[in-house]
Amino acid sequence: MPASPASLLATPGLPAGPADIRLVVTDMDGTLLDDEKRIPGGLWPMLAELRRRGVLFSPASGRQYATLARQFADVADGMVFIAENGTYVVRDGVELSSDVLDPAVAGALARTVRRLVADGVDVGAVVCGKRSAYVERTDEAFLAEVRRYYVEHRVVDDLTAVDDDVIKVALFDFGPAERTTAPALADFAGTHQVVVSGEHWVDVMNRTANKGTALRGLQRELGITPAQTMVFGDYLNDLEMLDAADWSFAMANAHPDVIRRARHLAPSNNDNGVLRTVARILDL
Repeated sequence: MPASPASLLATPGLPAGPADIRLVVTDMDGTLLDDEKRIPGGLWPMLAELRRRGVLFSPASGRQYATLARQFADVADGMVFIAENGTYVVRDGVELSSDVLDPAVAGALARTVRRLVADGVDVGAVVCGKRSAYVERTDEAFLAEVRRYYVEHRVVDDLTAVDDDVIKVALFDFGPAERTTAPALADFAGTHQVVVSGEHWVDVMNRTANKGTALRGLQRELGITPAQTMVFGDYLNDLEMLDAADWSFAMANAHPDVIRRARHLAPSNNDNGVLRTVARILDL
């Protein structure tokens, strides 16, 4: 069982000195960011030290690449961004991998959301392309949520006619997505990944697409092993990514399934858990 946050320093299996970590991968929302969506100020000097030691830091998020690149603009050189829940991986503006969704599936999801709205569900769809995200819904409450994660987004008349490589369709439900929108996507779950990625978000991707698949591809390309990889996550879209690292950490306030899946437990996102754990394991 994972150790409690208070006993992190005494967790069985953690080394007394620095570990041979070559890659640190962290989810963003609920993991690296606190509940106010703030990046901890101590991250920037830590990134400089990791770079000096030759340790690669990689954000892995449901957020789009453009959003992540803007958040890390001052330190982005050489950084690998695992964006859109692993469907789009980019380094220095060059695509390393992607998993493109069939346009017919994206269209079917858009029509499903329209039916849900007609039935009274307060939900909106975001069709996520490589160049931009696309939405039909135009009320400010919905667009405010979209802007949090998709700095590049466009309002279009018809989501079934998007001209872009679609890599994911994200649905934002103002209610509890795990109990409302997710069950309504049962027909897609048989052929695609339907992942509850947050309290209000459900992501639909190809069955082959997840953060774990993206991370394993990155490890192969860089010659980095799971034993040299440290991963942090808090929600269901992080499960496969945790499986790809020997040093897998769930945040203390993570979803119960994530806590069960991870090898170790880190302090919560509001207690600077990622930075405290990295500093402990790498002896920073």
